[in-house]
Amino acid sequence: MLTTEIILSVLGMILIILNMIFAITIIFFERRDIGSTWAWLLVLFFLPLVGFFIYIFFGRLIKSNNFYQVDEERRIEYAHHVQQQLDELDARQDLFTSDPLLSKYRRLARLNLLSTNALVTYHNAIQVIHDGEQKFEALFHDIDAATSEINIQYYIIQNDSLGQALIAALTERAKQGVRVRLLYDAVGSRGLRRHHFKELLAHGGEVKSFFPSRLGINFRVNNRNHRKLCVIDGEIGYIGGFNVGNEYLGTNRQFGYWRDVHLRIRGEAVRELLERFLLDWNRSVPTKQKTEKEAFVWPQGTLDTFAAPVQIVTSGPNSTTEHLKNMLVKMITEAKDAIYIQTPYFIPDASFLDACRIALMSGTKIHLMIPNKPDHMFVYWATYANAAELVRYGADVYTYEKGFLHAKTLVIDHEVASIGTTNIDARSFHLNFEISALVYDETVARSVIEAFERDTACAERLTIERYETRTKWIRFKESVSRLLSPIL
Repeated sequence: MLTTEIILSVLGMILIILNMIFAITIIFFERRDIGSTWAWLLVLFFLPLVGFFIYIFFGRLIKSNNFYQVDEERRIEYAHHVQQQLDELDARQDLFTSDPLLSKYRRLARLNLLSTNALVTYHNAIQVIHDGEQKFEALFHDIDAATSEINIQYYIIQNDSLGQALIAALTERAKQGVRVRLLYDAVGSRGLRRHHFKELLAHGGEVKSFFPSRLGINFRVNNRNHRKLCVIDGEIGYIGGFNVGNEYLGTNRQFGYWRDVHLRIRGEAVRELLERFLLDWNRSVPTKQKTEKEAFVWPQGTLDTFAAPVQIVTSGPNSTTEHLKNMLVKMITEAKDAIYIQTPYFIPDASFLDACRIALMSGTKIHLMIPNKPDHMFVYWATYANAAELVRYGADVYTYEKGFLHAKTLVIDHEVASIGTTNIDARSFHLNFEISALVYDETVARSVIEAFERDTACAERLTIERYETRTKWIRFKESVSRLLSPIL
């Protein structure tokens, strides 16, 4: 007869074996960075049973081999366009020489072309939006004016008055014969249910969720589609940091005023936004229900003026490398005068932090702004500690006090700006699906910098003296947060 001690010993041995199997899998079979590998090993070691389930939900990697199941014909077509631009760039022909910023930053453009097929678009008109009321007023106006097609995608759509107003506006256009496709993230928008779209669906609207839960369980909870974009009639595009919810209008008492950045784009870059939407949309439907490219409304003409070259850069857990992180690091190394960064989360890896240190020691000024109102406690303390590290090297660091700073921008030398969904942390760099617009335009760059400078009036300077006054409890939380930062 088996005793309790024997049963417990056997269960303990099984647990040890399972831990060893997962440890071997992480070390030898999954291509992770070293920091993330050690973090997961610590989780498995210190939490043998709980760590197993944490790994199942949060630790598994996504296979990168043709994740989007793009057919060979489309891949060849897109590869041809990319190679054509690479040839023009290498020979310094055509628009790569006629535009001074593209000529100056051709190595940055080349990096994005090679790493993630981010074509350079030349004819664009861009409006930079810094306020939620302004953003949703413009978006609802464009939705109401739509005549043929609306493709819209958000990480978060809250089931509140703003979220309901968006669904109602889309439903109204569907009633008028406009084709509506709505894609939301299953975890970010977990408050949504099928019945919230009943009328939209009844009038021909199409609604899908990215990586949906199965039987109430979401095994991809750690790999979310964090993108926020919209393409209307193939002519107008939106990309940036605002989700859909009342808090983004600044009505949430916990966060107060919501500071963010969004772009409204007309021109060739809209085609690239639609290309990205098409991939995510088809990844969210069964293979037999995939929508052919020809079923979408694509831009027909082009703007007359040459202005605001843009590359739409994407990255995700299916990527073979961290495209967006590499782009931001390259921007930092290209900067000669000044770098302006606004981010809600500043938890860079060693390569990003080293690039900042080298820039500072080389005489490039870094201006960094982070929120002083956390929405995730561990993330906040890791952000605070990393920001203080740059202060030691001479960076100007500010904590935004008016409300919550959610802007995700990086501007170099008052000339080139990255604006999108990408935070400076491991989650954005290799866990989430992200998208950013890289804009080679002084007017756009200046708009972002001017907003930064206005924000300093609502911010406090982070100094070493201020940082050193933190309590022992805060120091402990920082230490724990930095240890977990590779998997936050």
